Amino acid sequence: MQIPASGQQRAGSTRTLLTGADGSLVKRTVLPGGLRVVSEFVPGARSVALGFWVGVGSRDESRKAAGASHFLEHLLFKGTARRGPFEIAAEIEEVGGDLNAFTTKECTCYHARVLADDMPLAVDVLGDMITTARIDPADVDSERGVVIEEIAMNEDDYVDVAHQNLSTRLYGASRLADPVIGTAESLRQITRATVWRHYRRHYRPNDIVVAAAGAVDHAHLVREVRRVTGGWVTDPTAAPTPARSLRTSASKHRSAAGCEVISRPTEQAHIMLGVPGYCRTDKRRWPLAVLDVALGTGMSSRLFQEVRENRGLVYSVHSFRSGYSDAGMFGVYAGTMPDKADTTVEVVQAVLADAAANGISDEEVARAKGQLRGASVLESEDAGSRMSRLGEAEVLSGQLLSLDDVVEEIDKVTAEDVATVAKELLSQPQTLTVVGPYESDRVFPRGANG
Repeated sequence: MQIPASGQQRAGSTRTLLTGADGSLVKRTVLPGGLRVVSEFVPGARSVALGFWVGVGSRDESRKAAGASHFLEHLLFKGTARRGPFEIAAEIEEVGGDLNAFTTKECTCYHARVLADDMPLAVDVLGDMITTARIDPADVDSERGVVIEEIAMNEDDYVDVAHQNLSTRLYGASRLADPVIGTAESLRQITRATVWRHYRRHYRPNDIVVAAAGAVDHAHLVREVRRVTGGWVTDPTAAPTPARSLRTSASKHRSAAGCEVISRPTEQAHIMLGVPGYCRTDKRRWPLAVLDVALGTGMSSRLFQEVRENRGLVYSVHSFRSGYSDAGMFGVYAGTMPDKADTTVEVVQAVLADAAANGISDEEVARAKGQLRGASVLESEDAGSRMSRLGEAEVLSGQLLSLDDVVEEIDKVTAEDVATVAKELLSQPQTLTVVGPYESDRVFPRGANG
């Protein structure tokens, strides 16, 4: 279901969004200034997963500020008006909690998992980080080196190198094409003033969602959030920023088909093959999910059975899918010995071509739907997953589905739906990246659409 728009909810009011058959209850409160608090009470839980979600990611940066969102994520752990970096970590860890953060292309999240009684502490620590970050010049200089080390670590991960190259070529001139972390060159150029402007521009109450799930009392959570953030609000009349998918028109990004070889001294060839997919709210994402599972998720999938079990070409092979507000991707990864790469590419392309031409069987559809249903139920038993569902719904998609909704959407998928999606996606020109011990002009097999 599409969430009732938070912008139409009166500041200071609370609204029930979902009531689960298991007794779970999702509520949302909009505070003055546009900050939203959304929670899910989970019967039987004894812990709380809490996240402060910010509606900014790497695609919102200028190229001069590439990596600023991720860099800022690091810097918020370096100190606030009331806490140093040790206190930020120690206060959560001494009660047995976990504290972390992540940055994506479209959002940033600071999150903690604590026992229910320690929820106010988690709100206080995370809220303090969000509202009173110091961003000292000395910390900017020291943490710059840490992030450049992280970039170097990613460069040593050849699977990551292959995936980034695939994204760059599939998303073209869009900022979706660039790495979330930025580059060593962009990090060296970023100044404290650039990071501070990024913080002041994007970390505003109406761009923030506080999401929580588990043993959480919504009214208590709202009181704690008010206590921590009340003095931060400068414009009480500001309306919440709509979810990104509700303010972005779906668009096609100009992808670059064909093969690119990245020369690295690897023991394996790392193969990534992809085509443009669907945005996160596209209804075709459900048959695509079934297709993804049938083709490349688990040991019963077509790719695993054909490429590994029958041919013995790889240890690891799988498919994957991703979706953003206006674009998406479907792809396959395979790691193989360098002298088997040509054959591996040919076999992967043959499996995809067969699915494009003939779809998949009713038995495969049933098995894939069973896997998706089971995974959805297992995921729903994790408070962190439930919290993420709430944050993503408010900040990214504008759609909040109950577990019953998800299962219903999966069950509605037919073999004909999957065949239509397979033909539509897998008949497109393919983008191929190979990282391995080859010359950059090395030629690999081209499928019918390559």
